[in-house]
Amino acid sequence: MNPETRLSEMGIVLPHAAAPAANYVPGVVHGGLLHISGQIPFDTDGALIRGKLGGDMTTKEGAAAAARCAVGLIAQMKAVLGNLDRVERVVKLGVFVACTPEFTDQPKVGNGASDLMVAVFGEIGRHARSAVGVAALPLGVAVEVDAIVAVRD
Repeated sequence: MNPETRLSEMGIVLPHAAAPAANYVPGVVHGGLLHISGQIPFDTDGALIRGKLGGDMTTKEGAAAAARCAVGLIAQMKAVLGNLDRVERVVKLGVFVACTPEFTDQPKVGNGASDLMVAVFGEIGRHARSAVGVAALPLGVAVEVDAIVAVRD
């Protein structure tokens, strides 16, 4: 089953790929890899998902925000590649979690993005990952996720 069919079955509609907010591009293909700039979480109505894990957000809410970042990553994949069937492998996700110093469940938050990649792409969606806590993220969002994806010509 192709990724777009899986998205449809999950009831996920890809948003328009977000435009860059500064002097960078959303994605660069080089050497068979697509490097995707960090994506921040927007809910299905287009509102930013803001908060701080360990403060005003639960781990479950953070994982849901990370999943929305993954939706943004997939939208960028489609925008840059033209077709999700060109994805050969999701290689790595970098997950940044806005959190209090005491919060230590960054990997659980990152699972929201990781689980979505596997649900959409199957085995080729399994990837390496880092998940780190940070003091703050742009616009007060709870999570930001970037990606490296191997692509077919």
